[in-house]
Amino acid sequence: MSTEQVQQQVVELPQGVTASLAGRTLSVKGKLGEAKKQFDKINVHLAVDGGKVTVSPFSTKRKDNVIVNTVVSLVNNMVTGVSKGYTYRLKVVYAHFPISVKTKGDEIHVENFVGERSPRVAKVVGACKVSVDGDDIIVKGVSVEDVGQTAANVELATKIKRKDQRIFLDGVYIYQKGEGS
Repeated sequence: MSTEQVQQQVVELPQGVTASLAGRTLSVKGKLGEAKKQFDKINVHLAVDGGKVTVSPFSTKRKDNVIVNTVVSLVNNMVTGVSKGYTYRLKVVYAHFPISVKTKGDEIHVENFVGERSPRVAKVVGACKVSVDGDDIIVKGVSVEDVGQTAANVELATKIKRKDQRIFLDGVYIYQKGEGS
């Protein structure tokens, strides 16, 4: 049996980004807002020291060592979100019935989808900003999970069932993912 090394990693915070730890919840603040993430069920020790976030595993087990890289990626995503933000762009595609998209509170209503009378509704997750620009839907936010799930909700709400999807191509589809505005 080989003894494994306990790996500890440090995430350097850029200028203008601060982090704080309350219990097992990490909060990262930047110019675009604040991102919070709970690490209750992940076996790592988190420590915030000035402009650094230190991540170390609970034990020397391989499973605990491997999860450190995942947590470092999550913290880096939070830092990118509060400094640059995340933007997903979706395209409204229709062949015959013109689709109209409206935002109402924390819901996105897709009206006249394949001629249906009732609108299809998608939920906006977290504090995402959704705007409609012609045939484009733009989803912006500081959390990559929230932005991605909101875009996926819109895409899933307009999925055509019980028809050949190669022929009936109507729907709303993600065509661009990225950081920044």
